[in-house]
Amino acid sequence: MISQLLRTQLYELTGVRHPVVQTGMGWVAGPSLVSATAEAGGLGILASATMTLPQLADAVHEVKDRTSNPFGVNLRADAADAEERVDLLIREQVRVASFALAPSERLVGKLKDAGIVVIPSIGARRHAEKVASWGADAVLVQGGEGGGHTGSVATTLLLPQVVDAVDIPVIAAGGFFDGRGLAAALCYGAAGVAMGTRFLLTSDSRVPREVKQSYLDSSVSDTVVTSRIDGLPHRMLRTDLTDAAESRGLLRRLPDALRQAVAFKALTGVSWRQLISDGLAMRRAHNLPLPRVLLAANTPMLIKSALVDGRPDAGVLPAGQAVGVIDELPSCEELIDRIVTDAVRVLATTATGPLSHRTGS
Repeated sequence: MISQLLRTQLYELTGVRHPVVQTGMGWVAGPSLVSATAEAGGLGILASATMTLPQLADAVHEVKDRTSNPFGVNLRADAADAEERVDLLIREQVRVASFALAPSERLVGKLKDAGIVVIPSIGARRHAEKVASWGADAVLVQGGEGGGHTGSVATTLLLPQVVDAVDIPVIAAGGFFDGRGLAAALCYGAAGVAMGTRFLLTSDSRVPREVKQSYLDSSVSDTVVTSRIDGLPHRMLRTDLTDAAESRGLLRRLPDALRQAVAFKALTGVSWRQLISDGLAMRRAHNLPLPRVLLAANTPMLIKSALVDGRPDAGVLPAGQAVGVIDELPSCEELIDRIVTDAVRVLATTATGPLSHRTGS
């Protein structure tokens, strides 16, 4: 019953048992979380933006050692070594390539020619139409409720726009956390849902327990969207750091950005040449002035401070508004089983409930 009601186009594309996607969150979506999601029947997405190319290769091998089920890798389309990362996915026969930014038409074609499913993340209808015209297999559309870099249009408005605009599967993100949300997304015409905050708050996530508690203690009104951290709209938990960033001018924040860039270089081993190249690519992609590009160097290390080092007071805590309705830490298996079971129940109730009786009377 479950497989029939929820066997969407996402199953046909990727081979996953359930239409539930764990997003590629930097510093969070590592091999353990991705493999746990895959073993539970969902699509786990490995985050690669904070990894060097050798680290990514090791992470892919670790996931493959842990599970034989399909999984994906999230890539930065504007990374200086994007081509080499695509080649790695092709060599390792990774099932899905997702992109935080729209990839080039050439990269889409290269991946598809190798049999890899391409799923870019988008935040506007026109972006979905563009990547669909390039041959993307599906799109992940995130509404403004979602955490991390996000837009201003609510999922309930953006999702039906995109579903109507393209003829490829659409995965809904932004505000999802349970089976009712999955059922609602399917009724809108989506092929599944993607969740970040909900998977961060599982027992399989390696985020420190005290940091998870900061999330669990938050309400739906405890997130803020600010561009003061890295120059782009970013939804995160409101903290003393975000309040300070909101009150400080651009010039006062630049020294911090430069220090964080140096720290990120030391941690990842990336060369100054690649770091500068990535910054210039980001500047072109988002039409950002140079000072804003420098601020963007803040983001990886500020997120690491909170989610890896366990210092939420000194870092950034990306969070969707769904954080305010999450109060426990299930395993990925428990979470996905519950979501799937509840979605089937809701869909079955909708089909046989009061609406059906009124229609037939």
